[in-house]
Amino acid sequence: MKASLLPDRGIVKFSGDDARAFLNSLFTANISTLTADESRYSALLTAQGKLIVDAFVSEAPAEKGEGFYFDMPKSQLPTFLAKMKGYNLRKKYLVEDLSEKLGILAVWDGTAATTKYPCHTDPRLAALGQRIMLPPGEAAAVAAEISAELVPQDAFEAHRIALGVPRGDLDFVYGDAFPHEADMDQLHGIDFKKGCFVGQEVVQRMERRNIARTRVVPVTFDGVAPSAGAEVTAAEKTVGTIGSTVDGGRGLALLRLDRAEDALAAGHPLKAGDVTLRLVKPDWVQFPFPGESKLEGKTA
Repeated sequence: MKASLLPDRGIVKFSGDDARAFLNSLFTANISTLTADESRYSALLTAQGKLIVDAFVSEAPAEKGEGFYFDMPKSQLPTFLAKMKGYNLRKKYLVEDLSEKLGILAVWDGTAATTKYPCHTDPRLAALGQRIMLPPGEAAAVAAEISAELVPQDAFEAHRIALGVPRGDLDFVYGDAFPHEADMDQLHGIDFKKGCFVGQEVVQRMERRNIARTRVVPVTFDGVAPSAGAEVTAAEKTVGTIGSTVDGGRGLALLRLDRAEDALAAGHPLKAGDVTLRLVKPDWVQFPFPGESKLEGKTA
């Protein structure tokens, strides 16, 4: 079993009267039915349905003053805090940035057994492992307690990329991407039955009409990895961009699915510079994949 501290993650606590109902009216996940033994993957969107931030939401225990914890990218903390404080104008809610006190330890290739700190299975994909919220200085001690090897964050990134799971700031752009483009509909990040949330009409329309033309998809390649942000082309036409990559020929790319499908159907390879890309469909993906009939296999 492996464990990695994720220093790019921040923790925010939100509390106050009727916090559950209030948060449920804003976020894509169903927070009204959230229980203490789980976390849920969710997002705060603009009114136009674009991603402001994606986060893991969990309940704070009674001994911690109740409320809800948000495990999110540190890069989005200022925007998130400003948004939430703006929503606070009519009611008294407390928004606390706890990122200096708490962090996230990712654990995978085994099951963590600790009751000292909150520990939840990654709600996106069980194969990603578990996430333990703890003081960063306790990471080594907790890793030893659960018999996990403490490894650098790059190891968890390689695990994530091998599973084909996108990450904000690398594989999609906050403020520009729709949840479907970040595969949140595939990774349990949207509850389409819960009722209203900010941006719901746009998200529901994309789901109902199946009009998500751009998606993050896994790719494989030989040789040196293309640079993040490099254009993906086919027959000299742009079809997307490269996101995160890892040694060993694995990566993710944000692609226009229709253009990639047309290119592959015409026999044109997808390329990032001089590197030829091959698409590999993960088992968790339910949407039609470009060139699906020609794919050599699937990844976990």
